[in-house]
Amino acid sequence: MPFIGTKTNVTISKEQEKQLKERLGQAISIVPGKSESWLMLAIEGDVPMYFRGENADPVAFVEVKIFGGASSDTYNRMTGELTGIYKDILGIAPDHMYIRYFGSEDWGWNGSNF
Repeated sequence: MPFIGTKTNVTISKEQEKQLKERLGQAISIVPGKSESWLMLAIEGDVPMYFRGENADPVAFVEVKIFGGASSDTYNRMTGELTGIYKDILGIAPDHMYIRYFGSEDWGWNGSNF
């Protein structure tokens, strides 16, 4: 049950959205036991965002939420992959994004919890 939420001040075209979906779907497999088959994405562009007191540069905040948890090494590898994806597709510099990881054993789906 992974979820990746993206908020950025960049305008995202349908083609970029598709590229993000595909690349994030591949990237989630870095986390052991996770795959695109359960991945949910939320991609929000054109969000008013400020970083270091400014709003002129492309920035992003990314949340990765998973059922269970993962090691710090796994999250570090995932950060490297995600920063590359957002740089390639949206032109966001790695030092202009934050990525936050959340793990939880309490996930509901289909009327009950896992």
